[in-house]
Amino acid sequence: MSEVQKLKTRDQVDSKYKWNVEKIYINSSVWEKDFEILKAKVPNMQKFSGKLGTPEELLSFLESNVEIERLLDKLLVYAHLRGDEDTGKAEFQVLKNKIDAYSAEVSSATAFFIPELLSLPERAVDEAIIKLPKLKLYEFYLADIISQKEHTLSAEGEKLLASVSDCLSAPGNIFGMLTNADMTFPCIKDEKGNEIELTEGNYSNFIKSKDRRVRKDAFETLFSTYKGFSNTLTASLTSSIKNFIFNAKTRNYSCALESSLDPNNIPVEVYDNVVDTINNNLSSLHKYVSIKKKLLGLDEIHMYDLYVPIVDAEESHIEYEDAVKIALEGIKPLGKEYLDIFKEGINEGWVDVFQNKGKRSGAYSWGCFDTMPYVLLNYNYQLNDVSTLVHEMGHSIHSYYSRKTQPYIYSGYELFCAEVASITNECLLIDYQIKNESDKKKKLFLINQQLEGIRTTVFRQCMFAEFEKLIHEKIEQGNPLSPEDLCKIYHDLNVKYFGPDMVVDAGIDMEWSRIPHFYNDFYVYQYTTGFAAANSFSKMIVEEGASAVERYIGFLKSGGSDYPISILKKAGVDMSSPKPLVDTIKRFDELLAMLEKEI
Repeated sequence: MSEVQKLKTRDQVDSKYKWNVEKIYINSSVWEKDFEILKAKVPNMQKFSGKLGTPEELLSFLESNVEIERLLDKLLVYAHLRGDEDTGKAEFQVLKNKIDAYSAEVSSATAFFIPELLSLPERAVDEAIIKLPKLKLYEFYLADIISQKEHTLSAEGEKLLASVSDCLSAPGNIFGMLTNADMTFPCIKDEKGNEIELTEGNYSNFIKSKDRRVRKDAFETLFSTYKGFSNTLTASLTSSIKNFIFNAKTRNYSCALESSLDPNNIPVEVYDNVVDTINNNLSSLHKYVSIKKKLLGLDEIHMYDLYVPIVDAEESHIEYEDAVKIALEGIKPLGKEYLDIFKEGINEGWVDVFQNKGKRSGAYSWGCFDTMPYVLLNYNYQLNDVSTLVHEMGHSIHSYYSRKTQPYIYSGYELFCAEVASITNECLLIDYQIKNESDKKKKLFLINQQLEGIRTTVFRQCMFAEFEKLIHEKIEQGNPLSPEDLCKIYHDLNVKYFGPDMVVDAGIDMEWSRIPHFYNDFYVYQYTTGFAAANSFSKMIVEEGASAVERYIGFLKSGGSDYPISILKKAGVDMSSPKPLVDTIKRFDELLAMLEKEI
């Protein structure tokens, strides 16, 4: 086993475990030829400027733009995949830098399009579609742009905003530099008494330690360090929010929240519904805290006890081929067609499986209209790696269906839908594992794993979303926020969410200061909605069978051909109602009942 885990160089990894990137370009010199073609085509886009009022020129621009975007995507995907498989290989880092830099040139060359389209007379686009039926393909795409007309500035105004975008993103950059580069943490003693420097990376291991002294030390050390920078971190976060509010006002929105949701046609009520529904069902989370306290045998349960596993289950060693078999069994309810696509992906080189020297860490799914939907893994033979495999393949099969079914302009999908396909696979897998596990300890481990998934993805991310909403509203009302204000708001939310059994330690008051997503306004609520939609789909698929699978595959095939709420609604999941979230909490309650029954 130690030999298996030994880190290999890229050329030592068996080709059957590597993605087939050569299918995009056989080598860098062929890539360079396409790059030259792109550079020759892009300057020609300027010839359309000032001519979009005629249907023929509008169509010609749109078709030329698609041609350029497709070529750009293909070049980007190849360069980045190659760069990620071995970050130490200079050849591919050069390709990445080249194409990343040129992407800005492409954007600049077509920057006239939206302002010019919006300057056309009312109904000009509708009339153009009637005159030239080939434009019908672009109807939703163009209507979506036009729907933002009242929130789009003049060409000069857009240019001005674009020119200060670097300045407006400065708070997030400052936060990143402070927390990733400049902040250091003191040493703590590990379980064996060794002095170890605490880092953001090893904190996640220490906070799960079976030794309570270790996790308490890690918790207090981490958050006391953040507290030492509370003034700077408050300034960076509140400045980021002020910038976002400035953008919202400049674009004629009533509030920052509306400006975040409106481009995807998501009503503000959907966000409020998420927060309200979770708030109305916090008793389920309170019960979980109470059961965890009992299972851990604690007189008091503290914030630093939340992540420690309640069950000691022996970690299985799962070979990759066995992981594929487990994955296929888990997602079997999705039917033969879906399973065949999954197998095709495994056999045809979608997946880059194992770690190698210089390979990027983590996991992702990426590709484009003219490539396979590739998956990067760093497979490590553990149960969690099986879950990662089905998660990323969920994204890739979503992309596969949308690209096969939709034209290029509708082949992508919004973040609101993106996590649904991946988490649906996870829900099906863990439901299968829980139902089929005979070992009591392993079954308890799996039940707790899904409970933790819902706690962290649904309840915790909703708490973040509520915090965001509260602090935006206070700043919009003209109330400045001090470090003490932010800490009090965050402390009170933790008291409310975790209930009477939880000792809400003062350290947690600073947790808001280490959440990078707060610099991407109103982003986190989509984790909650994505999990809820996925839970609804997996429940319907298991209970209803073929009819639910057909609706779900219809969702995967929809890509970006409509707004996210509409796409999900057509498939049977109405995210404008509380039902998907209520069903997720019911699943949480079912798992709690299983946990109580098994102990």
